[in-house]
Amino acid sequence: MLLNTCILLFCILTSLSPVIRATFNLTLPHQHPKPEAVVQELQRRLNVSISRRQMIATSTTTAGNNADSKDQRSSCLTGNPIDDCWRCDPNWTKNRQRLADCAIGFGSGASGGKGGQIYVVTDSSDNDPVTPTPGTLRYAVIQTEPLWIVFSADMMIKLKHELIVNSYKTIDGRGANVHITGGGCITLQYVSNVIIHNVHVHHCVPSGNVNVRSSPTHVGWRGKSDGDGISIFGSRNVWIDHCALSHCTDGLVDAIMGSTAITISNNYLSHHNEVMLLGHDDRYSPDSGMQVTIAFNHFGEGLVQRMPRCRRGYFHVVNNDFTEWQMYAIGGSANPTINSQGNRYTAPLNPDSKEVTKRVDTDEGDWSGWNWRTDGDVMVNGAFFVASGAGMTTQYSKASSVEPKSASFIDRLTSTAGVIGGPRDNTVSMSSYPGFSGGGGTSTGDGGSGGSGGSGSDGDFFGMIFGSGARPQAPPSTTTTIFLSLLIISTLYITTNHCALLSLPLFLL
Repeated sequence: MLLNTCILLFCILTSLSPVIRATFNLTLPHQHPKPEAVVQELQRRLNVSISRRQMIATSTTTAGNNADSKDQRSSCLTGNPIDDCWRCDPNWTKNRQRLADCAIGFGSGASGGKGGQIYVVTDSSDNDPVTPTPGTLRYAVIQTEPLWIVFSADMMIKLKHELIVNSYKTIDGRGANVHITGGGCITLQYVSNVIIHNVHVHHCVPSGNVNVRSSPTHVGWRGKSDGDGISIFGSRNVWIDHCALSHCTDGLVDAIMGSTAITISNNYLSHHNEVMLLGHDDRYSPDSGMQVTIAFNHFGEGLVQRMPRCRRGYFHVVNNDFTEWQMYAIGGSANPTINSQGNRYTAPLNPDSKEVTKRVDTDEGDWSGWNWRTDGDVMVNGAFFVASGAGMTTQYSKASSVEPKSASFIDRLTSTAGVIGGPRDNTVSMSSYPGFSGGGGTSTGDGGSGGSGGSGSDGDFFGMIFGSGARPQAPPSTTTTIFLSLLIISTLYITTNHCALLSLPLFLL
């Protein structure tokens, strides 16, 4: 009788409390067992992309008058392995889903809506978070099946409340000037395989205490949100690429509660205090499985701190351009592994803020053994990186064994960071819309160097059109979850007569 009561209590708690569900380590099995292999593969792809560009540039110089096509190819290739994967295709609008094959780092497995239909957003309104209108972004992101979401025209989408994105979705803003702002902004909670590409996210404010639909069959009560630009909560296989993020109430990108397998690349981040939080709490052990790649981003004007601020996990910070901070650039607590390679750190004029790094609320005796390494970084204007971890582990030694590309490549690798096809940051482009101030400028509507036109060039549509002929990837079946739950309950009946032993099978989830 006691065992039955314990099992019933366990089932009730895990079904009712999202925090408890995250604490039971549901995402840890998805961390990469060999993070150093991910680092090496990123560097290999970067080396190949840069070498290819250099070879084409050399052959163009020696080929004389017959080099027109090669010269066009050379001007397209930047050495950035993500951009070079898709932008040099003049027909990229006909094969948008190729983008899903271009991710690097820990989030390289994010498939987004690959294999699903292309959904065209034709309505910028957000009138009802419970019953969204077909044709709106909210209607698209809550669907169960894989979708590749594009936009019919330039849009300012002012959200009333959190935009809760379901699994297997790509938000693809190429070919249009898309702004997402307002209440809550973008939330990924207990989902996987999401790509967010080429959109402006700014002026996100707290919202909540309201019902919000998260799927066609589920509406739930939402408490007050923090006002993050993009909030990643207990999620995996996430890729945020070529976005412009600024002016939010809390973080621009926050990943917490055991989230992992994340890549944040080619973004332009500016005008913000606490830029990026990676890790929920020093005592929250599931964040030990967090693995994040931060690559080719431009950390721009008006930034203060947290680029990122890390807890527990493994963080590869590679070939970014840090042009401004007021307190520090990279911070952490609870023994995170930080692998900084080939970045350029430009310190502020304040002589008290030259240090790149900060161990938050930790004594030197406690952090001296943490693995924080700088490899090939360039320090400008007196910037300095305080490394630690005298006894470098075998894992970290391997991760650092591949020579990073020199920071001399930073200008080229980050030359297109931010939104492609118009002003790449938010300060300039927001002036095109009422209610926001900034400089002049509007989007050209060009999503790539070889592209021609935006979403409208893909043909006629009525809310939804078909993309590739590939069979859509099915979201994970609830049958699997039910089976695992029954298996655990059966194991409990066989192996224990006491509630105290419930913790063992929980760690096997």
